[in-house]
Amino acid sequence: MKKTTQVFAYLIISLLSFSTTWAQNKSKTLAKRPALVVGIVVDQMRYDYLYKYQDRYSDNGFKRLMREGLNCQDNHYNYAPTVTAAGHASVYTGTVPAVHGIVGNDWTDVATGKKVYCTEDSTVTTVGTTGKTGFMSPKNLWTSTITDQLRISQNFRSKTIAIALKDRGAILPGGHTANGSYWYDSKEGRWITSTFYMKELPSWVQKFNAEEKALKYVKQGWNTLYPIDTYVQSAEDNLPFEGKLPSEKTPTFPHALEGPNPLEIIRSTPYGNSITKDFALKAIEEEKLGQNNNTDFLAVSFSSTDYVGHAFGPQSIELEDTYLRLDRDIAEILSYLDKQFGKDRVLVFLTADHAVAEVPGYLQSKKMPGGVFEANKALTEAKSALQKEFGSDKLIIGSENSQLYIDHSLVEKLAINRKKLHQVILAAYSKIEGTSTIIDMQDVANSTLIQPYKDLVTNGYNPARSGDFMILLKPQWFMGGKTGTTHSTLYAYDTHVPLLFYGWKVKPQELSSRTSISDISTTLANWLGCMEPSGSIGKIIPIAK
Repeated sequence: MKKTTQVFAYLIISLLSFSTTWAQNKSKTLAKRPALVVGIVVDQMRYDYLYKYQDRYSDNGFKRLMREGLNCQDNHYNYAPTVTAAGHASVYTGTVPAVHGIVGNDWTDVATGKKVYCTEDSTVTTVGTTGKTGFMSPKNLWTSTITDQLRISQNFRSKTIAIALKDRGAILPGGHTANGSYWYDSKEGRWITSTFYMKELPSWVQKFNAEEKALKYVKQGWNTLYPIDTYVQSAEDNLPFEGKLPSEKTPTFPHALEGPNPLEIIRSTPYGNSITKDFALKAIEEEKLGQNNNTDFLAVSFSSTDYVGHAFGPQSIELEDTYLRLDRDIAEILSYLDKQFGKDRVLVFLTADHAVAEVPGYLQSKKMPGGVFEANKALTEAKSALQKEFGSDKLIIGSENSQLYIDHSLVEKLAINRKKLHQVILAAYSKIEGTSTIIDMQDVANSTLIQPYKDLVTNGYNPARSGDFMILLKPQWFMGGKTGTTHSTLYAYDTHVPLLFYGWKVKPQELSSRTSISDISTTLANWLGCMEPSGSIGKIIPIAK
């Protein structure tokens, strides 16, 4: 009897031990899909910013994504020109402007000659404020997005919410089927949307707007997060090629943020990122994202890095401070996701919509090449040459995205040979310092460009929306002002951006082989088990098993 009792006790202990082990293993089993995908686009973030400020980042923001995730170290845009709208569209469609149609922030419609803003839509109206800042939708986007495809794959039981200060930074990532895309209206400091998505703002958005967070942020003013003499990765704080915020006499700290409309100035401070983060976390909570047994998607774009970068440039203390504060915002997001879901139930990716050039004035101060192209002078020179050669200075009807739009009907009427037209424009522009060449967009294959650049131009060209001739400047030359910087070229300083994946299914890995921005949505579709977007051309990025 005693022996029988001992055997029985042994069986019970073994069964309990097996059950515990089975339960533990079950809890470690990776879910088929994550509860939530969070896409983060940092506007104008160059790849090197991951490392330039690395020693000053916390352990829980950018460094955590790099330490615990997949770091695609040679990730580039595969088209030109590189601008915000085209970048956001390309990240989420897995294709290029030649296919998805968003060739720039603005363009001239070739058929009508009308200037078009990327997300304009006169058939919808503003929700959340008065005025036309909400006359927006994704109707100009020709393809589906990964956010669309994920909803389709779940029979629209899941949710997509997209958020950015810029309308284009929210609308294009949200795709055609977003439950809500929200952007910031600076007239009253509110988050708004359009009737494309809903008839009135959800109560939680109205309550958030009523808190007047934007005004509270700007009232703090903007001083450096740390003592200013510790910003050794940046140039000194008062340089002639830095821009100034409204109502300020010098581009120096502390910034009072007391311009004519402080609610607009917030865009050009780190607080624009912080209020975006606040709104994004509130959206997860109130929309109950990741809590409905489906895979939801939150698309967030941090726009203030672009505003600050344009005004002050990559070597400014303002930009360094903005990234140090953004690192804290990202750390807060990751911490929130940990508490709500756990790392293995959330998939996060981070990239940028384009990178940026150095400020020419800064380069020149260091005896390096670069400059600001005199675009107006060049255009005047070209029109004068066209008048002399063909008897008309009306042949050029528009200039967008470093491209010239030609009046095709006038060319036909005057029986002008396109090759001759190209030669006259090239000769005129070549008189202006900084010009490299003029490319006939209909004959890129026969241009003098090296093949990699031919591919970039071809991928960015859409005959319905692009210009006839592209103005290619020399490296580190751009069309802009004497202060600050910009982007849009085909050079690596504009195309090389971060790409980090973190969380569900992702193990620590550094990938040095080339990836393109088109690979993001294609990879997400593969991992999530849904169809890739309708125009997708990307490849699946390999991950460590």
